[in-house]
Amino acid sequence: MNMTHYMSLLADNQPWNLILFMAIPVIFAETITVTEFIILFTKKLNGPLRAFNRVCSILAGLYFTGVFLYLFPTAFIPLTANGEWHTWVDVVAVSFYLSGVIFLLPLALLDLGLIARKRSEESKLKLHFLLISGFLVVAHIAMIFGMVNPEIMGGMAGMNH
Repeated sequence: MNMTHYMSLLADNQPWNLILFMAIPVIFAETITVTEFIILFTKKLNGPLRAFNRVCSILAGLYFTGVFLYLFPTAFIPLTANGEWHTWVDVVAVSFYLSGVIFLLPLALLDLGLIARKRSEESKLKLHFLLISGFLVVAHIAMIFGMVNPEIMGGMAGMNH
């Protein structure tokens, strides 16, 4: 079976690539989401759980930025330049995966106090929730399209453009 580069990346070098590129970012995102819900429901905007949430957000944002900085020049650019994409689903899977940096980097910057400094705590929490939600959406789109067999989407003709 032919597979997307997203799935190929996760399948190679088992179990390390799966841990580095899937498990760590997703575990961070799920931890942030669960703690975020608890913070929202209890309305405790300060305390140890919020501190843990902030640490996870900072680590997730910095970690995924590192993943992006590694994969963009070593995978995305060469695949594009050499026309090696396995149909449009491959492009969608990899692009949506890498777009996670659009959400996780600002999440880290928010909790480092580098952006949205003048917002209220409640406003920052709303932004925080939107950013982690955005990451979960693009990560799931990447996972769904990444699992599609590109052969069912047609030939590879025209992918060199």
